[in-house]
Amino acid sequence: MTILAIESSCDETSAAVLVNGNICSNVVAAQLIHEQYGGVVPELASRAHQQHIVPVVERALADAKVPKSALNAIAFTRGPGLLGSLLVGTSFAKAMALGLNIPLIEVNHMQAHVLAHFIDDQSGNWSPPKLPFLCLTVSGGHTQLVLVKSPLDMEIIGQTQDDAVGEAFDKSAKLLNLPYPGGPLIDKYARQGNPLAFPFPMAEMPGLDFSFSGIKTAIMYFLRDNLKTNPNFIDENLADICASIQHTLVQMLLGKLKRAARETRVRDIAIAGGVSANSGLRTALQTLGDEQGWRVFIPRFEYCTDNAAMIAMAAKFKYDQGDFTSQAVSPMPRMAF
Repeated sequence: MTILAIESSCDETSAAVLVNGNICSNVVAAQLIHEQYGGVVPELASRAHQQHIVPVVERALADAKVPKSALNAIAFTRGPGLLGSLLVGTSFAKAMALGLNIPLIEVNHMQAHVLAHFIDDQSGNWSPPKLPFLCLTVSGGHTQLVLVKSPLDMEIIGQTQDDAVGEAFDKSAKLLNLPYPGGPLIDKYARQGNPLAFPFPMAEMPGLDFSFSGIKTAIMYFLRDNLKTNPNFIDENLADICASIQHTLVQMLLGKLKRAARETRVRDIAIAGGVSANSGLRTALQTLGDEQGWRVFIPRFEYCTDNAAMIAMAAKFKYDQGDFTSQAVSPMPRMAF
């Protein structure tokens, strides 16, 4: 089984090659142009994908030492994501599969984040989570609690009812006048600050759902009020502010995760998505896991953010089941889980 996978849901163009279940290459091209605009500009993202996709795919095949003639299938991200970005990846995958006369495999981007935990990290002591397991999937566009019954059978048991936690990180960073992407910078400064310096309110949602719109508003008013009395408040307290914001958001996530583990009686707990690269979340989850007696699974950094290796791994399970799609397939920006 040799699969070429393509990921183009947002602002990273990525291609990976999987051979007999092992990732042999994983190439990612980032788009730096969005930094000057303070966020991803969809039209610029799709143009950058058009520029990057051919060299990225060529590099992935070369790194894996796999000729195009050896491919058995082409996998691609169908959604969710930005329509223009998805169109580039979908169109390229369809054309290449048609030219090589091999099948297509469509992949749900968020399910692929979860299945990144099945990528062997070649460390020698790697093992995947035991089924069923819980996965907290956190990114700039999604916050979900997923009960993973099998690689192709997942159920969302809780999710945000408004903003994603990644957006809360990025919008908070913008209020602090930090450049885009701001989430990693909050993480950086938080390591030097006191997480209990400034208490922020945590929204209470019924069941296992989340809400992050309220804390963004609370942070905005907190900064406004303190800047009135001290114009240098942010500069003088940046580390403590970042640490307090991060601590609050992490506690909101882990509070629901702890409840979900108790209700489902699942002991294997994982995180996935771009925000799973956050050091505060990774450390807090490991600590909570030790307290609760969980087996905790934290992905390697390169598999946290958008990448084609996770698309390839998701495609492997579909390939095993003969779950292919047709040339009539089109992108789904709001693709259901």
